[in-house]
Amino acid sequence: MTAINKKHGRAVAIFVLPFGILFTAFYLVPIGYAVVQSLYKVERTGTFGPVKEVFGGLEQYQRVFSDSPFWESVGRVLLFGVVQVPVMLGVALLLALLLDSGLVKGRRFFRLAFFVPYAVPGVIAAIMWGFLYSPNLSPFKPLTNAVDLLSADFVLWAMANVVTWVYVGYNMLIIYSALLAIPSEVYEAALLDGAGPIRTAWSIKIPLVMPAIVLTTVFSIIGTLQLLAEPQVFRSFSSAVSSTYTPNLTVYSTSSVPNFNLAAAFSVVLALATFALSFTFLKATQRKES
Repeated sequence: MTAINKKHGRAVAIFVLPFGILFTAFYLVPIGYAVVQSLYKVERTGTFGPVKEVFGGLEQYQRVFSDSPFWESVGRVLLFGVVQVPVMLGVALLLALLLDSGLVKGRRFFRLAFFVPYAVPGVIAAIMWGFLYSPNLSPFKPLTNAVDLLSADFVLWAMANVVTWVYVGYNMLIIYSALLAIPSEVYEAALLDGAGPIRTAWSIKIPLVMPAIVLTTVFSIIGTLQLLAEPQVFRSFSSAVSSTYTPNLTVYSTSSVPNFNLAAAFSVVLALATFALSFTFLKATQRKES
């Protein structure tokens, strides 16, 4: 029995080893490097003296926590997530339920059609929608002239529309896969009890796919705090989008100065905030389930 366990242990190690190497090389090492970089600062001797990196301790983190534009950008993406994530996942759930209901003919076509926007790179999608929003270039000039979607009041929600358009199909596919995994016996029992399609969806399907909804919500929380491509592209279309409009844009702009040490500190704080929000959400949902 011990020999068999050792043999299985070696097999597990062989299969896990490639993942472990890649995970360490492309995840743990960059995180460790960012943490180390955030503890240093750049000093120059005199006006034109040589530049050197010296240990600065938590000085960069003091700058992060006193940087009001950064925390304004965090508040902005949190507002973005509170509105955009429920709308996106609600639409994804509705589309998944429609595909699973049998009311829609040509499921394969619609499943592919709903997923196709996700195949469009985020930068390309942002450029495309940016042209549609632009009053001078849009084919919908009556709308864009009446409502300036690139103004400071609306540009955040214009970007939310782009993100929703891109990721609804991706989230729909995850939820739809969970719906397909529900045993047919459950539906037969519901039918015998006299449950109609709406009652079945509300009382059976949605509770059973809740783990998939939680998973997509966690992915969406992480994606919200990492918002970069859309605001970066929209800077070309709207003066309302500044270089510190989102946390990741702040990191990108800071590293372009260049100030890699401060950018690393911003990144570490943002990563910890993302982890804290995701962990809190998971704990809250687990408490409700129990």
